[in-house]
Amino acid sequence: MTGERTPDTAVVAKRVDSGTANTDEIRDLVRAADYDVVGEVTQARKADPALQLGEGKVEELATLVRDTGADTVVFDNRLGPYQIFNLGGNLPDGVEVVDRFTLILDIFGQRAHTRKAQLQVELAELRYELPRAEAKTSLAKRDEKPGFMGLGEYDESRERDIKDRISRIRDELSNIEKTEEHRRDQRRESGFDLVALAGYTNAGKSTLMRSLAADLDVDENDQRHPDLDTTAESQDRLFTTLGTTTRRLDMDHRDVLLTDTVGFISDLPHWLVESFKSTLESVYQSDLVLLVVDATESVEDIREKLVTSHDTLYERNEAPIVTVLNKVDEVPADELAEKREALSALAPDPVAVSGKEELNLDALRERIHGELPTRERERLVLPLTDDTMSVVSWVHDNAHVRDVSYGDDEVVVDFEARPSVVEKTRSKASSLAEA
Repeated sequence: MTGERTPDTAVVAKRVDSGTANTDEIRDLVRAADYDVVGEVTQARKADPALQLGEGKVEELATLVRDTGADTVVFDNRLGPYQIFNLGGNLPDGVEVVDRFTLILDIFGQRAHTRKAQLQVELAELRYELPRAEAKTSLAKRDEKPGFMGLGEYDESRERDIKDRISRIRDELSNIEKTEEHRRDQRRESGFDLVALAGYTNAGKSTLMRSLAADLDVDENDQRHPDLDTTAESQDRLFTTLGTTTRRLDMDHRDVLLTDTVGFISDLPHWLVESFKSTLESVYQSDLVLLVVDATESVEDIREKLVTSHDTLYERNEAPIVTVLNKVDEVPADELAEKREALSALAPDPVAVSGKEELNLDALRERIHGELPTRERERLVLPLTDDTMSVVSWVHDNAHVRDVSYGDDEVVVDFEARPSVVEKTRSKASSLAEA
C-alpha cells in the first residue's frame, strides 16, 4: 500500500499550544466531507511559522501519510499560504493539504442547493482565496512556483477579479435579502409569529423541527407562502441544513412559522461568518429564538457552544432567547439536573426535550406561546353585507378565532391576533359599515 494514494482518505493533524489536542470535532468535519479518517498526528508546542508543526512532527506526518496511502492531510489549525506551500514540499507527491476552513467551505459547497446558499459559499471561498492570491504574487516575484501543492497558478489579474466578483455577489445577496425581508413582513401582516431555531451544528435542530412542525403539505400553503418546505433533513452529520427551511409550527393558540438555519461552529474566522450573515437574518429578524444544545455533551462543551452561539447572536439579535436542551432521552435524570445547575448562568430556565422521541414538546410549545409577543383580543360587530363573509374568512386566515355568531343583520367575531392584524380588521369593519 505504501506509495499508493487511496482516494477520499485523510490524515488529521492538529497543533495546540499546550495540553492534549482534542480531534473529535475535526474528525466529525472530515467525515462530513465524505473522507475516511485513516490516522492522526497531534503536537503540543508553539506554532512553527513555516510548517505549523515542528520539523520532526512533519516527518512523522509524512511517514503516516505514506504508510496509510492517504490522499489528503487535514489540519485543524488555520494555515497560511506559505505554510501550505512548505508542508506540501515535505509530503509525498500528490497529497493535498487542507486546513479547517477550507474543509468547512468544501462541506458548505456540497450542501448548497439554493441560489442564496451557493452565492454565500462562493463569497466565503473568494474571501478565503484573496490573501492567497496576494501570496501568489509574492511567490511569483521570487520566481517560486505558486502553483505547487494547492496554491494555484499565478495570474496577475486574479486579485482584481476576486474583488470584482465579491462586489457582485454582495449586491445579489442584498437583493435576495430584500425579497426575504418583504416575505417576513408579509407573514407578520398575515398574523404569523416567526420563531427561529439556532444553535451549534449537529445539536438536533432539524430533528426537533420535524417533531414540532404541523403535518401539512406544501400545497396547503402554496398561495400564501410558496417557499414553505415540508422537509428538513434529520441526519447525524454536520451541516445538513445550509440554507433555511421554514414550516408551520403545530400550535393551538396562534399561527407560528418555524425556521431552521445553518448551525454555528466554534473558531470561525470573521470572513466566514460575514459570508453567511444573510442566512442569519432569519434568526435576527425573528420574534423568538430557540437556542438548541445537545444535552448529551459534557458541561464544558455545552458551555463553550452556548458562549459561541450567544456571541454570534449578541450583535444584532433583539428577540428573547429560550435555551432548549435536546436529546434528553439519552441523559440520566440526575446528570441532567447537574447540567441544568452548572449552566444556569448561560441558560436560565431551559426547556428539556427530545426531538427524536418527541418528549416534553407540549411544554416547549407552551413556553413558545408565553415568550412570543402578546396578542390582543378583539370583538368585532360586522354589518351583514355582500362582502362580510370575505372579511370573516380573512380573520380566520390571519387570527385565532375564538367564536363567530350570526344574527339577522350582523356577524360578531371574537378573536385574538397581533396588534397590526387587529388594526387591519378594524379598518375592514369600518369599510363594511361605510359601504
